[in-house]
Amino acid sequence: MKPAKKKRVFIVDDHPFVREGLKQIIDQQPDLVVCGEAATAAETLDSLKTTHADIVILDLALEDRSGLELIKEIRQWSSTLPILVLSMYDENLHAERVLRIGANGYVMKRESPPTLLAAIHKVLGGQCYLSHTVSARLLGRSMGRRITGSADPMERLSDRELEVFELLGQGERRGTIAKRLNLSVKTVESHCHRIKQKLGLHNAEELRQRAYLWIREDRPQQPATGLRG
Repeated sequence: MKPAKKKRVFIVDDHPFVREGLKQIIDQQPDLVVCGEAATAAETLDSLKTTHADIVILDLALEDRSGLELIKEIRQWSSTLPILVLSMYDENLHAERVLRIGANGYVMKRESPPTLLAAIHKVLGGQCYLSHTVSARLLGRSMGRRITGSADPMERLSDRELEVFELLGQGERRGTIAKRLNLSVKTVESHCHRIKQKLGLHNAEELRQRAYLWIREDRPQQPATGLRG
């Protein structure tokens, strides 16, 4: 009997050690094989045209641009290719957003290899993967909206505004944020202005305090024990 064809996995991460670690884990599985890897969004888009991947595993922090932008670009090229985000960024801040723009699941790098493999197989099976914590949180928020008719003000922020907001909450200055996101300082200042408008804030200090508190209220303090990068 002819063995079943292995599912082809494409890895996107800007850390070589992470890519190599993922490759070792995935290639040990009887039904999976790594068909390619990339460190940047540009490399990813070029390679996906020829590697015939069955699933893409990607980080949100890349060398040339945001993983959020890459997800959108992949979706423009293919509406069906499964995308699983594997990131150090907190799932409470990003999981729902990546699903909205076209990803099929979210796993944090602190998770164990068996959890990652379970997520890969679930997404390959046509389902969405989220941790139990995030699934319960999203369900609770959805039920709350039905009762109150209101949504989280953070949902008004664009993907780029959320990135700027998170970096502000981490204590980064605008010049550093500009370098991290490959933007001009003026563009970062424009994003900050729009964030203040959307959240009803009056000045830069209120913005920084709100970002600082938001991250610490929503981010669970747990030790990182899984894949790092």
